[in-house]
Amino acid sequence: MRSKKEVLIKLFISTLYLSAFTFGGGYVIVTLMKKKFVDQYHWIEENEMLDLVAIAQSSPGAIAVNGAIVVGYKLAGMVGAVTAIIATIIPPFLIISLISVFYNAFRNSFLISQLLEGMQAGVGAVIASVVYEMAAGVVCGKNPVSILIMAGAFAATCFFGVNVVYVVLACGLIGVVRTIIERKGEKK
Repeated sequence: MRSKKEVLIKLFISTLYLSAFTFGGGYVIVTLMKKKFVDQYHWIEENEMLDLVAIAQSSPGAIAVNGAIVVGYKLAGMVGAVTAIIATIIPPFLIISLISVFYNAFRNSFLISQLLEGMQAGVGAVIASVVYEMAAGVVCGKNPVSILIMAGAFAATCFFGVNVVYVVLACGLIGVVRTIIERKGEKK
């Protein structure tokens, strides 16, 4: 059994590290969090990680911070959530502060623009990896209703241009209805 202090130290270092190397938006952090907390530390099961990501995604705010909050809370309660928040916001705060000081020098730099363009390609690949892993988790669950919900949500956003907020709310509502129906079935 690991001590709470040890968990908090590892949580702080891990979320600090993940946040420092998460470029291109919060979705990139999902794969990194999975590798760290599911695959390396074995603190969280893969299905539970998907649930935590769903909670983080459906909550207002940045998904990187929301993801850190739910993982930190799961691992060490409120102290874990605060620890994860602090560690997650330190790198972007420092980087943005530094960039703002030197903004005029960066603004017209060919090297910086090429660096950012290359990072965009890498970020696209990481986001595609996240999508693949999350979809594979749903498909491997072999629940036809979950697969249908995933396919419907994909079609709604990609082919019909439905706002993602409505898709997330609809999927959440469907999840609540499914849970109520399943619990009523278990009571019989």
